[in-house]
Amino acid sequence: MKEIGVGVIGTAFMGKAHSLAYAIAGTAFGDGLRPRLEVLCDINAQRGQAKRQEMGFARSTTQYMDVINDPKVELISICVPNVVHKEIAVAALRAGKHVWCEKPMATNVAEAEEMLAAARASDRQTILGYNYTQNPLVHAARQLIEEGAIGRVIGFHGIYDVDNEADPDRPHSWRMNREASGCGANADLMCHLVSMAHFMTGSEVARLVGDYDTVHQQRSDPKNQGRTLAVDNDDVCTALAHFASGIKGTLRVSRVAWGRKCGLRWEIHGSQGMICHDQERLNEIKLYARNEDPRQQGFRTILSGPCHQPYDAFLPNAGHALGFIDVKACELHKLLTAITTGEPAWPSFEDGIKIERVMDAIDRSVLSGQWLDV
Repeated sequence: MKEIGVGVIGTAFMGKAHSLAYAIAGTAFGDGLRPRLEVLCDINAQRGQAKRQEMGFARSTTQYMDVINDPKVELISICVPNVVHKEIAVAALRAGKHVWCEKPMATNVAEAEEMLAAARASDRQTILGYNYTQNPLVHAARQLIEEGAIGRVIGFHGIYDVDNEADPDRPHSWRMNREASGCGANADLMCHLVSMAHFMTGSEVARLVGDYDTVHQQRSDPKNQGRTLAVDNDDVCTALAHFASGIKGTLRVSRVAWGRKCGLRWEIHGSQGMICHDQERLNEIKLYARNEDPRQQGFRTILSGPCHQPYDAFLPNAGHALGFIDVKACELHKLLTAITTGEPAWPSFEDGIKIERVMDAIDRSVLSGQWLDV
């Protein structure tokens, strides 16, 4: 199996998730490219060295340009705060590297457009970390929709609730600052919901009206005891959406919803049925297919299994359950296949800009109080 050298920039949760996916992918899929862990980057040298040993990289650095300029590195993971996504992605693409960038693309559409321009000027492959769309069972649900299992699609309705910031005593962080992260729940959570809406319906949000709520408007300053900092982005974001295909939908996300840990839930309404999914139960979907006999009407639970490829790359029997990192490895496999074949993976930067424009339109709609075209 041919190898590809990889570098990961960032060692927190997503940096570790990418590193684990790299370690898993070559063994799980056994075809195409086998990732080789070359360089890990962290601004803290001591932490970077510790994580290098923990994750199995050949070397570590505190400078992301060391990763980009390393001749042994062909693929770069960007797992750092949103505010530096653009500068790293553009530099990596100009240096001829493939890019796996965590979501959202950037803090604003202008920066995302620069990333797209760099990708278009390059012959390298890109993918964004909308991993919930890479679940084999989600792909199976989309296939059922395409085969007509629920008739004509007439609506998409989604919620993504988490309680990451529900505690009012939680200190201020970069995620609560518009300059550092862009929007709040809109950037961090709505992007996942929009990516799912685009993927599952095969259509894109074309027109919308949005609304924000900042529930906790002041947070304690972690660097100055007794002082507070203003939260200048959204805790809750809601939108009514019209899609290019003519369907309509609702989108709502919250980062202050107590009890929800990864509450990404969506429904695809059809003229002859419905398909539902809950990310906290990622190995099952609910299917309601219209039946003339009322005694047999009701939702059916479908458990993930080998018939929902590439589940079979991990497990031989249904119901044994994949996890977050397994789905991350599926996401990586899409990128590795794209690198091998030259055919883009979904969502590339071309797809990602369409997601960014939806979030930007929501933000502008909130400020104007009007329905806006995306």
